[in-house]
Amino acid sequence: MKITRMLAAFVLIGLLVSCGGGDKKEEKKEGVKIGGSKTEAKKDDSKVNLALTGNDVMQFDKKEFTVKAGQEITLTLRHIGKGDIKIMGHNFVLLKQDVSIPVFSASAASAGQKADWIPNEGKDVIAYTKMIGGGQTTTVTFTAPAAGTYDFVCSFPGHSGLMKGKFIVE
Repeated sequence: MKITRMLAAFVLIGLLVSCGGGDKKEEKKEGVKIGGSKTEAKKDDSKVNLALTGNDVMQFDKKEFTVKAGQEITLTLRHIGKGDIKIMGHNFVLLKQDVSIPVFSASAASAGQKADWIPNEGKDVIAYTKMIGGGQTTTVTFTAPAAGTYDFVCSFPGHSGLMKGKFIVE
C-alpha cells in the first residue's frame, strides 16, 4: 500500500512536470499612432568611426580597414598596455602610397621624439595620431584618400615590423 502511494505520487509529479506550465508565447502588438510613422535612423555613409588598439607586445588588434574614398574617417587609437610612452609608445600613421615602410621607419627613428617620430614634417604621411603610452587614447579625423591600398604603421622605433596593416580605400 505504501509502495502504491509512492508510485502514484511519482506519477502525479511526473504528469505535473511534463504537462503543466509550458512557456506562454506572448504576441507583441504595436499600438497604432495616428499621424505617426516609423522612421529608421539613416546611416551617414560620409562618415565612419574606426577603432584600433595597441598593446605591450607590439601588436595592433586589426590588420586591415576598408573605407570609401572621400569619407570622413575618425580613428581612435587605444593603448591597452601599461608600457610607458618612452619605452612602448604607439601611434597610427597612414602612409601615402608607395612609401617604403622600412625606409619610413628608419627616418622616423632619426626624426626622434621631438618630431613625435614623424619624419620630414609628415611629407610621406596622410594622417597620424600623436604618440601615446599605456592606458592612453588618442583620435585623429581625416578624409579618406583616393581609391587604393595604403599601409599603416606605428612609427615608434622598431615597432613597424609588427605593428602594421592595410588601409583599403574603395
